[in-house]
Amino acid sequence: MFSDLNQPFMNPGEMPDRLPDQNTTRVSVKTLGCKVNAYESELIAEKLQERNYQRAEGTDPVDLYIFNTCTVTAEADRQARQMIRRAIRTHPEARVIVTGCYAETNAQACADIPGVDLVVGNSQKLRIPEILDTLSGPMPATRVMRPDIQERMDLPDAVLKGYEGQTRAFVQIQQGCDRGCTFCVIHTARGPSRSFSAPMIVRQCRQLVDNGYGEIVLCGVDIGSYGEDRDDECDLAGLIRQVLGIEGDYRIRLSSIDPAHLTDGLIELIADNDRICPHLHLSMQSGNTLILKRMKRRATRQILHERVMTLRSKVPEAVLGADILVGFPTESAEHFNQTLDAMEELEIAYPHVFAYSPRQGTPAARIPSQVDRKTCRERADLARKKGAEIWSRVAARQMGRRDRVLIESVLEEREGGSGRQRGRLANYFPVVLESCTGADPWKQVEITGMDGTDLVARLSCD
Repeated sequence: MFSDLNQPFMNPGEMPDRLPDQNTTRVSVKTLGCKVNAYESELIAEKLQERNYQRAEGTDPVDLYIFNTCTVTAEADRQARQMIRRAIRTHPEARVIVTGCYAETNAQACADIPGVDLVVGNSQKLRIPEILDTLSGPMPATRVMRPDIQERMDLPDAVLKGYEGQTRAFVQIQQGCDRGCTFCVIHTARGPSRSFSAPMIVRQCRQLVDNGYGEIVLCGVDIGSYGEDRDDECDLAGLIRQVLGIEGDYRIRLSSIDPAHLTDGLIELIADNDRICPHLHLSMQSGNTLILKRMKRRATRQILHERVMTLRSKVPEAVLGADILVGFPTESAEHFNQTLDAMEELEIAYPHVFAYSPRQGTPAARIPSQVDRKTCRERADLARKKGAEIWSRVAARQMGRRDRVLIESVLEEREGGSGRQRGRLANYFPVVLESCTGADPWKQVEITGMDGTDLVARLSCD
């Protein structure tokens, strides 16, 4: 039933037999996890549409499912299995392909789900449309394609046209990670750091701007390491300068970045260019140096504080988010309190809080002094409460602000819709305003209040 996990499938004659003919196949691409997965899923979907596959929407019948999975936590693994099983129950005749980080790190678990036909590791996920071209007839058994990701990783060979129904677009600039943090499995799921070529990234961004996207989000597994594996001497700041050369009405946002990668050059670039959003999401994890060291992080508490204070001196209006991991093995109450203190000192308005859970095969899982689950959950709740307090304080400072909002969606009735629209300021704050006429997604607004986790705005005449 289950083939060799490392079978490369490089010989078309060894391929399993095909799914339904693509001229009648309705495909649904489901994405879990990060912005990188979202970008890769869209590339796969566009390639399939070019081959006349029809993209299933809503309650449409589905002939082929492709699940692009995440494995950042054990909960992400559980959600992936749940989503796959639910889809198979809903459309039992559909063929099912599972790919992504969960498929890379635990292909056996994916293949063992009844109804899964093909498991494709991250190294070849972008080849799924080409793989489907080689298949004919029914597939007799679950098959796995998972070459060694340390040796091989397919990078994009085409640019993405866009994201249907969205005004902001993700652009992957880098793949993989060389760090090997002691709690993390992503470096094994994504392989070593590989930077995409600057000309290809600029070409991709230009395509999206030309197609009307108002926000370009540069993303990757470890974007601050961009260029370290290349000989063209272009680092992240240098890449952004090239992207800024594109003409048009757009802004650039950076996805999660390690505080140690907030170089003086990058900070100066953000300060000097209105097109770069004054918002960063830091891969912070902890505010205690000993815990950061045991996590095998780049930054110490001192480096974290110094880099953020330098940023704030140059970009005082910057709004910060951060990944916060609580309950790491050996974390004491004092260690945790230093994390809360750091959130306050650095004004982390958008914390993404995780309660640590051991991942099999990681060094952290072997540390004897594990923090009990109850304490982990309590600390996560306290960190989220601290974040909510900081958010409210930073949000209050937005009152009366006049700025541009990029409209992202029209609210549904269950969201208090009645034609109201939701957009986002450059500093990442979400904004709700009354329905506006005109096709331009950019609206000049004045912030007038708060409604839950949204700011409320009215159109400004200025």
